[in-house]
Amino acid sequence: MIPTFDDLVARARSLPRDGRRAVLGIAGSPGAGKTTLAEHLVRELNGAGDPWVAQVPMDGFHLADVELDRLGRRDRKGAPDTFDAAGYAALLRRLHEGADGDTVYAPGFERDLEQPIAGALAVEPTARLVVTEGNYLLLDTGAWARVRPQLDEVWFCELDEPERLRRLIARHERFGKSHDEAVAWVMRSDQRNAELVATTRDRADLVVPGTALPTPQEPPTARAGT
Repeated sequence: MIPTFDDLVARARSLPRDGRRAVLGIAGSPGAGKTTLAEHLVRELNGAGDPWVAQVPMDGFHLADVELDRLGRRDRKGAPDTFDAAGYAALLRRLHEGADGDTVYAPGFERDLEQPIAGALAVEPTARLVVTEGNYLLLDTGAWARVRPQLDEVWFCELDEPERLRRLIARHERFGKSHDEAVAWVMRSDQRNAELVATTRDRADLVVPGTALPTPQEPPTARAGT
């Protein structure tokens, strides 16, 4: 059965059990719709009541450009070794266990600056579900292998390849690259990462097809009931 957006909302709502906080991971290749799906899920689940769902993207664990320059990895920013995977796994563990009852602060990622921002996101003790999205949630090498055990489920977004590339190029253009620069970056760096991410698909609990993915311009309520 191919899931709809309504199915995804219901499945995410059911994850917290026995009074424990749950963490849902959304994986997929660059441009596959991970962030859009995560944002729509969080808005739909929180509705107009007291927020009980938080969003913590993996992108906050990008290494800063100054560190990438020091390591000589700036030209392939976005590859697995350009993130603090161990730090991300440690944060997920703290969020998942939720034992200290404190507000947990997580880094965000500023797209205009293309830099991580420390302490940008607050996860309150009342959050019963945390949604986190990123390319490498299912990667089983190095420190990335510590991520999957902290996730109750991982969904894999799968978008038709031409549409994924179109959206990815458009995103790079939106944040300042020329069309030629965007195409070159996507085909050199992003596509290499996408091929690696694709090898992790079979480790997901659920594959989310493009038909269930909201478009970036579409409000959450527009997908409900479809």
